[in-house]
Amino acid sequence: MTQHPHPAAPQEVELKLALGPGALDALLAHPLLADPPQQQALANTYFDTPQGHLAVGRVAVRLRRLGPRVLQTVKTAGQGGGGLSRREEWEWPLDEHALDQAGLAELPPFQGPLAEQIAALQPTLSTDFHRRTWPLAWQGSAIELVVDEGEIVAGSARTPIGEVELELKEGSADALWRLALALAEQVALRPSDSSKAARGHALGQQQWTLPEASTPSAWLHRATVALDAFHDSGHPEHLAAARQALSELAQHPALDDAARREALTLTAELGATGQPTAAYGVAALTLARRLGQQTALR
Repeated sequence: MTQHPHPAAPQEVELKLALGPGALDALLAHPLLADPPQQQALANTYFDTPQGHLAVGRVAVRLRRLGPRVLQTVKTAGQGGGGLSRREEWEWPLDEHALDQAGLAELPPFQGPLAEQIAALQPTLSTDFHRRTWPLAWQGSAIELVVDEGEIVAGSARTPIGEVELELKEGSADALWRLALALAEQVALRPSDSSKAARGHALGQQQWTLPEASTPSAWLHRATVALDAFHDSGHPEHLAAARQALSELAQHPALDDAARREALTLTAELGATGQPTAAYGVAALTLARRLGQQTALR
């Protein structure tokens, strides 16, 4: 029998990193990943109204098939930046692969205007990927390192998934930054601020909206989202927007000398293809950690 979720949500704290070409092999060769991982094939269906009410409300609803099991998940967009996110998440098992509308109605995100949209929810996109998971004990914290490879499908549009997620299970969130920096020293990667659901929604609509910016953390967030948009869309204007945001960041009067050096490294290390170098990843993570980002995520 389906177990409905408890209204009190645990907070998911994770750091998302996008992998550059060839970076996966370098990552898998990293000494921290010497032990064999747990491996899973995950098939996911996301739901929204035809008008995109959940995307506008920054809420994701997902059914996940994991072997014979079916899980329903609700996530809010949360806060963060520079790859780090803090989101509320509810997850519960289902008896069948069908949306549990009654369970949704019990949750805080659906206590307001979204309550009226539950009956209109329908599948809008899917993400199918292979997941490898390593539980790590890192500098006094417990962290789950996940590598996802697959694709997002929204209508006739597709885009690949190649990312690392570092999820804090116990300990300090700063341990996520330290672990990411240790990986970035040997692996070409970059922070990503776009969830799979947000990427899929933009892909389906063929519209990639960039956040406004005025502060250093907001300019870095805008550059990060613009790079996410460029790699999913292939539209050169998003790469140009990322470069412009990094330029604004490097010139911002609020930066101290150390932060400005990191920002200038970002402008120098973002190549013509928009792919990260190891130096770009280290600088982006160092700067995001320094800025202590708290921006609204997608």
